Amino acid sequence: MTLAAIEAAASAHRLFVSGAFHPTLADGTPPGTRTLVLLSPAEPGFWPHVTATPEFADAAQDPLDRWSARVIGALAQQFRATALFPFGGPPWLPFYDWALRSGAAWHSPVSLLVHHRMGLWASYRGALALPEALALPAHPPNPCNGCPAPCRTACPVAALTPRGYNVAACHGFLDTPAGESCLSFGCAARRACPPGAAYGRLAEQSAWHMRQFHQ
Repeated sequence: MTLAAIEAAASAHRLFVSGAFHPTLADGTPPGTRTLVLLSPAEPGFWPHVTATPEFADAAQDPLDRWSARVIGALAQQFRATALFPFGGPPWLPFYDWALRSGAAWHSPVSLLVHHRMGLWASYRGALALPEALALPAHPPNPCNGCPAPCRTACPVAALTPRGYNVAACHGFLDTPAGESCLSFGCAARRACPPGAAYGRLAEQSAWHMRQFHQ
């Protein structure tokens, strides 16, 4: 088994390996886990792919989570792994910490995770806890190094800061006419991130997530 084999299998579902590490018990992974592999949407192309699946056609709740459970559950069976998800809690699994441990994501200047490929659009549909210690690639460079950090000033109400996220201020802004841009195209701070701009995430996907968030 190799990381490349997992990447190839995940790519058929428009997912990619967005980080991996060799955990210890302190990381909160299942006992016996020797490699944890994080899986994220592969853009461009993820949203047209996933919205054409049965989960988005049956009118039941949580289509994206149900799709993730089905697809990543099948990948776990294929690779003799345990499937883990950022939903389904409480308790909630520490995906934020796992992303940092992978060496492929970092704390951004606005407290959100920033990923070398996804920018501030960093998200994780699930993870595979493997009983084997796979060879891992070198860590990529932090995209915030040398960046002028346009994310710092992009939020109209400064809801995102190095100290954390003012959820109430964000929701309040989204209730105003000026908030329509964020509702339709996604968070302004996320959109301002240079590597995120090159990621290829569609506005339709961001609008769908914003509707789930701001109900």
